[in-house]
Parts: sequence; C-alpha cells; structure tokens
Amino acid sequence: MQNIRNIAIIAHVDHGKTTTVDKILHACSIFRDNEETGDLILDNNDLERERGITIVSKNVSVKYKDVKINIIDTPGHADFGGEVERVLKMADGVLLLCDAFEGAMPQTRFVTQKALALGLKPIVVVNKVDKENCRPEEVYEQIFELFFNLEATEEQLDFPVIYGSSKNGWMSTDYAQPTDNFFPLLDAIVEHIPAAPINDGTLQMQITSLDYSSFVGRIAIGRVHRGTIKENQPVTLIKRDGKLVKSRVKELYTFEGLGKVRTTEVKSGDICAVVGIDGFDIGDTIADFEAPEQLPVISIDEPTMNMLFTINNSPFFGKEGKLVTSQRIKDRLMKEMEKNLALKVVETQGADSWLVYGRGILHLSVLIETMRREGYELQVGQPQVIVKEIDGKKHEPVETLIVDVPGDVAGKVIELVTQRKGELLIMEPKGDLQHLEFEIPSRGIIGLRNNVLTATAGEAIMAHRFKAYEPWKGTIPGRLNGVLISMDKGTTTAYSIDKLQDRGRFFVDPGVDIYEGQILGEHIRDNDLVINIVKGKALTNMRASGTDDNTRIAPAIKFSLEECMEYIQADEYIEVTPASIRLRKIFLTEQERKVKGKAFQS
Repeated sequence: MQNIRNIAIIAHVDHGKTTTVDKILHACSIFRDNEETGDLILDNNDLERERGITIVSKNVSVKYKDVKINIIDTPGHADFGGEVERVLKMADGVLLLCDAFEGAMPQTRFVTQKALALGLKPIVVVNKVDKENCRPEEVYEQIFELFFNLEATEEQLDFPVIYGSSKNGWMSTDYAQPTDNFFPLLDAIVEHIPAAPINDGTLQMQITSLDYSSFVGRIAIGRVHRGTIKENQPVTLIKRDGKLVKSRVKELYTFEGLGKVRTTEVKSGDICAVVGIDGFDIGDTIADFEAPEQLPVISIDEPTMNMLFTINNSPFFGKEGKLVTSQRIKDRLMKEMEKNLALKVVETQGADSWLVYGRGILHLSVLIETMRREGYELQVGQPQVIVKEIDGKKHEPVETLIVDVPGDVAGKVIELVTQRKGELLIMEPKGDLQHLEFEIPSRGIIGLRNNVLTATAGEAIMAHRFKAYEPWKGTIPGRLNGVLISMDKGTTTAYSIDKLQDRGRFFVDPGVDIYEGQILGEHIRDNDLVINIVKGKALTNMRASGTDDNTRIAPAIKFSLEECMEYIQADEYIEVTPASIRLRKIFLTEQERKVKGKAFQS
C-alpha cells in the first residue's frame, strides 16, 4: 500500500469547510512563518469571497507524518451538486463537517447520501463548539440517525468523531477538553481513511474536473484509477458516448500544497493534472493506447429549472459592456457547459436567445454574475421550473424546505409557505428558534425568500434541497403588486419622484438615466402604472412662497441579482450589464404591451 489519502470535505453551506482547509494547510506548515496568507485561501475568485460560499471544488495536498493527504474542498450549496457528485469519485473517504448548533442541514444530507452510496469512509467533525447554546452531543446523535436513514453500512456507522473550532484553530476527541492544535483531526485522517489502493493493469483515469491555462489550454484533472500514467505516453481518450480518440500526454503534474509540481509518472491512487489532451469533457476516460477500457460514466442529477438568456436589445445596449453580440454570448454559454456538468443550453427558435437549464436560482445567478464581470451584456427572463409528464400526469419538482425562525414570527412563515402550496411536516423548538420543515413545489420557492425575510425582519434562516418529482400541485399566486413603468426616456428628477411617492416604492434614485418601458418601482395596487419621473419643476421668474420645501425621498430599494430573478414576472426581463442591473418590460411601449401582452396573461 502507498502512503496517500484522498479525502473530500463535505458540509452544508457556511459550516466551516474552507476555514478548516486553511487551518490544515497552516498545521502542516505549507507556508513560511512570515508569509501573508489571509483567510479563505481556497475561495480565490471574487464571487466566492463576496458571497462567502465555495462554488468550484478545489484540490490541495499536504504532507503529514510522511503521508500525502489530497484534500478536495467541495461546494456546500445543493445548486452546485453536480460539482460535488463528480469530485467524490476522486476520494476514498470524506470529512463531514457539521455546525454544533445547526446540526445536519438539507445539503448535508444531500452530499452525505452521495458519499455513502459510493462506499466512502466518513469522519465526522462537529465544528463551532465554541458557539453559545451549541449542542454537540445532540448533533452527534442526529448525524448517526442520518447515516442510519441513508442506509450506511456497519463500517460506515462506526465513524470516528472529532470536535473543535476551525476558527480558533483547534480539534479534539472531546469537546470539553480543547487542545491548541489541529493534529487530532490529521491523526484521525491517517488512521481511519483507507490508503489509496494500487490497482495494477492497463491505464484508467477518469477526468473529474478541469483547469485552464492561457499557456497550455485546457488541463484534465482526475484520479488515476488503475495502472500508471507517464509523460509522453500515447493514450486513448474514451468519450462519454464510447467514441475513441488517440492522443498523447505532454506534461504531468501532481498537487503539492496550493500548487502543482511537474512529474514524470503518476501511479494509481494519486490525483494528477494532465496537459496535452485535446477535446476532452468531464466524465471521459483516459485509457491505454492498445487496449482501452472505459470507466463508468459519471451520472449527474437532472436540472430542475430553466431561464431564457437573450441579447440585450434595450435602448442602452452596448453602453456599459464590451461583449454584446449573440455569437459572443452563445460561445460563452457553450464554454460554460464544458466544465459545468449540471448546466444545459438549448437553442430556441430565435437566433439570439437560448434556454439555459440549471439546478436552481443560485446556480444560474452565479453564471450570470460571472458573465457580467467578464464584460457581457445580456437579458434574462423569469426562471421556470421543468415540468415532466409521468404516466400521463403532469409532475413538477418538489423540494424539502427548512426554516429556522424566532418563535413569535413562525406563524407568518407558515402562512407564507402554505399560500404557495407548501405542507408543514415538522415543527419543533431548536435552542431559542422554531425549526420548521416543509415540502413545497420548486415554483413556490421562487420569490419566497424576499417575503420571508421581510416578514421576519431578516431573522429567518432558510435552506432547501430537491426531493423528487411529484404530481402538479395547482396554481400558485404570483406577485401581488403591479409595477411602476417609465413613460419616457431621460434622467430621473427628485421633484418627480417626490410627487409620486404615494404611488409606490421606487427602485431608482434621482439623477439616473432611464428609458421607456423600464420598471422603476412597485405599485401599491395590483395593476401596472405608467409614470413620468423625468419631468422637472416648471420654473417661472416669480418667487414661490413656502411651496419650495426640500424634497424628502425614501431610499430606493436595491435588489441583488437573485432577488431580481425571484421578483420578475413572465412579461419582464432583467437587463444585466457590467455596471448595472435593470428591470424592464419585454415590450417597451404601452401600445405594444396592450397588443402583444395578452399572450402572457393566458
């Protein structure tokens, strides 16, 4: 056996995965004593740092007691499940992190299920035991029950458990006796995670993720399943559909610390990066040149939601972004499909619009946000859930929704969820919060977060995961209020906004350029209202007495991209540019809306 341990770190979003990896890197002295590293070392793109979530899985390796430990940091959000499912194929064991207060959350269950099904050996880490009113023992019981319900084997149920606080840099086998280091966790990994086996025979390596370098192009990353891969070796690439392509390995790298180190050969069990193979996709197998054998293709859960992506055709197109043509947007979407397995792009009848299928609102919004930061301008329509016909009946995706709220506002949350065809399954106290579990159609979750956060003054903690396709639950009421629509193109004035404040809440500030058909705010009634807020005060040479009070304007409501996606209706678009996010009607003039808008009502 060789001294390699391949381990994936899995957890619900924000339970401390990336911080734990930081501390393991420090404990194994990857950095010089005087090196400035900062925190969240692996969340290295701006979007991950801003949102505080991991989006793309990453590989690092550390040396501890002559054992090489390959660590794979995975996303915690269910929308990036496609990312997690494929990287688990590289691991022999998993580190399951759980918050000592929150316990096992929906995404914990989702990823654990995948890991146990692959037969991986788990180590449970109860993190954040320094939190007040934490409950480590209850959480341990909860995880044992979760494993039992997910049909874990006897060996998997006999999991070691480590307690600690990643933030404070300690781990221990007993939470009542804190240590001052991370070694108990590293010892547990070396002791309990099986060493990567050496499988003799012809070469087999599955590509589970990819990297890109502007010097050498696309780099294939995966674990050598069988045999040895060498530099300059001729190989056969077996595509997902079984097609064979002859190729050659130009360069080989293994992971060391945060970087890659060039090597001449990699034996089975280690994770490596291969340069020089063209035209590969995730899930393809790199096999022997003479007698190629394919590894089982990675199966990914299907998408549950789609959105229309189209070119920006508003009056402001091309002002803020450089990449605006349909060809540029199409190429970018096709490029994304190569590395984002859970995403699917389908062409529509129009030459400049595409249906993009994803796992949820966050999955799609991260793609849109990434594109706008790269300089693209585009428009997106309302997210739609994917409906299937099973046995002649209409079925839709249903999700398990978990909400933790203060007890005095639990009633409001239950009311909001049941209005959207949600069904309350569990209601129990959890510390000083009420823990609510629902089953709700995916359609019902779109737009729900805003309403719940408003009703609970921002104190609700929401999480959801896809459960199954179930029979159609009937119609769900949409947005209750209409919108305020611009009548004219120009610059908004404080005078006009002030005079129209009693008509609704505004999304724009004074002094902003707007165009006809742009959505400026929310109407107090349920119908849309066309207004003019570019009109200035009529000036005369008479001095007004007392009527020139200073305008008092309520602050404009600023929506994030996800909030916009949840807010819009079928006849509206979000215009996304590198500098701004605007809401607009699909048909900009009132005349067009009257003539063509009937199609959206039906």
